[in-house]
Amino acid sequence: MENITFQFDQRLGISVPEFALPWEELPSREQQSVMLHWEQERGKIPDRIAELEKEINKLQDMLYEESRFDRSCELNDSISELASTINDLWLWYRASEGVEVKRHH
Repeated sequence: MENITFQFDQRLGISVPEFALPWEELPSREQQSVMLHWEQERGKIPDRIAELEKEINKLQDMLYEESRFDRSCELNDSISELASTINDLWLWYRASEGVEVKRHH
């Protein structure tokens, strides 16, 4: 894959593609190779989301018991960041759906 690299995103916990060229300009052989590699990464997303949801649940339990305002704010910030990461993972999970539709038309 000359025009695309997969870089590990620490926040997301998966490797995501970085394109040197627009998708439409990639040779079809490279598009197929990217799709194969992406499907492997994409398959990790539901498990990663489940891990993050468990972390959120633990933080929510801690928040429920927390009486200090400053610590409650910290816990809320952590929960918000994890929820944002989950949202981004869902966006990545759905990102290839548009590509799949284009390939079939």
